[in-house]
Amino acid sequence: MPKPAGYPWEFRARFRREAFGWRSQPAILRVKQAVAEIKKVARKDPVLAAGGAILFLERVSPALCQVDSSSGAIGSAVNNAIAELVPIIVNAEVDAKTRDAWLERLWDAYQNDQIPYIEVLADHWGDLCGSKEVASRWADRLGDITRMALNPDKSLRGYFHGTSVCLSALFKAERNTEIVDLLQADVIWPYKRWAVKALSAQGKKAEAIRYAESSRSPWASNWDIDQLCEEILLSSGMIDEAYVRYGLTANRAGTYLATFRAIAKKYPHKAASEILADLVKTTPGDEGKWFAAAKSAGFLDIALQLATSGPCDPHTLTRAARDHAESNPEFAMGCGLAALRWIAGGYGYEISGLDVMAAYTHAMKAAEAAGQVADAKERIRQITESNSGSNFVAEVLGKQLVLPWRAEASAARRTH
Repeated sequence: MPKPAGYPWEFRARFRREAFGWRSQPAILRVKQAVAEIKKVARKDPVLAAGGAILFLERVSPALCQVDSSSGAIGSAVNNAIAELVPIIVNAEVDAKTRDAWLERLWDAYQNDQIPYIEVLADHWGDLCGSKEVASRWADRLGDITRMALNPDKSLRGYFHGTSVCLSALFKAERNTEIVDLLQADVIWPYKRWAVKALSAQGKKAEAIRYAESSRSPWASNWDIDQLCEEILLSSGMIDEAYVRYGLTANRAGTYLATFRAIAKKYPHKAASEILADLVKTTPGDEGKWFAAAKSAGFLDIALQLATSGPCDPHTLTRAARDHAESNPEFAMGCGLAALRWIAGGYGYEISGLDVMAAYTHAMKAAEAAGQVADAKERIRQITESNSGSNFVAEVLGKQLVLPWRAEASAARRTH
């Protein structure tokens, strides 16, 4: 049974209405701290943690109402929090009365979510119900107004905040035919996706994919469509087709390296080099973006080739030069020189003279270990002379590297 409501949650006092100003970073930190606190309690008392998760979801939107959400960072933080907290609520073993009370509290919070911050909670509603029977009751409760909101006659149709809640409940209740019938009208993708899931659950997987593909539009999420279709093909054992059609796009992550790792993990039968080559083809002109992925996979020759084929972050290259100066000096030298090249070309974020010196230092250390100091100096000379900009690299290095053209100029001045 749930513990008393008076449990001293630390986040309770922090998440008061309008508790945060406009800056998002302090709010993001508090969201992460709240989730960490709830997860810590969950290890010892899952039911108490579930109650804490519900309390957080009740308080988070009112507390963040003044935060600047234009960057999307705070929204992402809350979405991540919901993804971590929903399983805690779902898996808590409580009696029917407690579950019903929790759902009512969540429903009130969802209805009052004005920004909104906890909108994605609707997609989890069926699971939050805990059973097909409870989900079916919620579907019946919201069914009539949902049917009106999805009416084929656009003059009768209207917006209902609980439409996704109802569709999620119908899916949990395995009332898939009703979902498909409800979504015969021309509606938005967040609703149509439930028809895709329903058709798949009925075993009509080819039809589900056709329906999803036909739903593509400027207002639909291609990433979400790709994910659903990939999931359907994988569940059908069609692994190779899933990879070819959707694998490279459905698993896009926050970074190029994370994307590579996600795909490699999902398709372990595919050679890492093949996955990398396929990904590189998806970004013509930006081959350097995959440098970290190639390096992480151990393909150092390919990584260096990518770093010189297209713009690559100088900071990433400098770190690679530092880390491999002893284990693979030729690779490290190439990374350091590539970093200088892209800096000279104006690439990189908030580049300073310290970045130039770091790239140079690690490149020359590796060049010395590889016995290629003269070659490294010559290549740096070419980098500085080929740059049509302000010669920033040469200006920063100064006397650290006596370039031939500088020595000739100095000799000429002394002669005069």
